Amino acid sequence: MKKFLIICTIAFSANQNLQAQKTLNKMGTKNEIMKETIYQFKVEDIEGNEFDFSTLKGKKIMVVNTASKCGLTPQYKDLQALYDKYKDANFIIIGFPANNFASQEPGNDEEIAAFCERNYGVTFPMMSKISVKGLDMNPIYKFLTRKDKNGLEDSEVSWNFQKYLINEQGELEKIISPRTLPTDASVVNWIENKG
Repeated sequence: MKKFLIICTIAFSANQNLQAQKTLNKMGTKNEIMKETIYQFKVEDIEGNEFDFSTLKGKKIMVVNTASKCGLTPQYKDLQALYDKYKDANFIIIGFPANNFASQEPGNDEEIAAFCERNYGVTFPMMSKISVKGLDMNPIYKFLTRKDKNGLEDSEVSWNFQKYLINEQGELEKIISPRTLPTDASVVNWIENKG
């Protein structure tokens, strides 16, 4: 009788483990469950309209925080050149003006839009001014900077013009330093699927 109970217990335990494994296989790993995509976000663009990231499915996306009075502001020219070259190749740039670094983006949305168009002919989508760090950090930047949300790595926006590269599935794939030009080989190769 004792042997019978032991065999039943072992069989029951094995069945429970098998059921648990099947459930895990259906659900995927914990990281896959927790990993979010950029498609969940809706933000306000610089004209005050809703911008839904889910409309960008299938595109490579560069998210960049911008500023009008920064030593790196001339990167707008390179961003626009990159956008012009690849916008018809499933690539888009999304700019987020932010005043987090040395008050280098003091203007309101209307002033920022006029500055970008007048000085750099910006045609890629620009969003309403947000905060990219600190207690008032916009939720999209919480996604971009927290591994528990993006599934890639923790990061901190170190200055204006930091670039986040999102793949065609809406997942964070690379983080590019503010001082690295948008036209750098590391960015171009990523867009062209060369690395």
